[in-house]
Amino acid sequence: MAALEGPHWGPKAGGAPKLIVFLLHGYGADGNDLIDLAPHWAQAVPEALFIAPHAPHPCPGAPYGRQWFSLEDRHPGPLLAGIRTARPLLDETIAAECAAAGLPESKVVLMGFSQGAMMSLFTGLRRETAPAGILAYSGRLIGEELLAAEIRSRPPVLLVHGEVDEVVPMAGSQAAEAALEAEGVPVEGIYIPRLAHGIDEIGLSAGGLFLQRAAAQIAGSM
Repeated sequence: MAALEGPHWGPKAGGAPKLIVFLLHGYGADGNDLIDLAPHWAQAVPEALFIAPHAPHPCPGAPYGRQWFSLEDRHPGPLLAGIRTARPLLDETIAAECAAAGLPESKVVLMGFSQGAMMSLFTGLRRETAPAGILAYSGRLIGEELLAAEIRSRPPVLLVHGEVDEVVPMAGSQAAEAALEAEGVPVEGIYIPRLAHGIDEIGLSAGGLFLQRAAAQIAGSM
């Protein structure tokens, strides 16, 4: 199974990275869509390497876009089957990139937007080696009813969602927050008034602080 390819950025400080932040794009985009967040967040975590893998599958109707799993049938069964198929590809990419950087897989933050946020949550909570954090924008939990049986790690999670998101309604993150709390996951939800399906300065700033805390936790454990 081959690792997913995509743009890399950093570390801003130079030298070997002490943290890898995976940026998982949304439906119909590709890794280039989120790698521009790296220079902004590198101010908070200058020793981080940012990697934005391209999702594995072409996206119908978006000639240059990619998808983590199909949205043609949005019933729970097909969505769960699709994300289960995509997860090993992301796991393999995390393993390969950590090996290349000489870092343990615990020194990873999974960040995702929309479909990428769904991937981050589904994968991160099921990894035997817990990531340092999960940062999920405009997402929701897929397979929520299976979480209690399948959860393997409880990393800090930050959920950020616009209150007027019509693509992935805010209720998705609210339900995820409640489900994670019920499983003992340290989770925080930030819900932004008048924000639709996107990431604004409030969300970027919150993400930078979250990454700083993750980096500090990693440094303290060394």
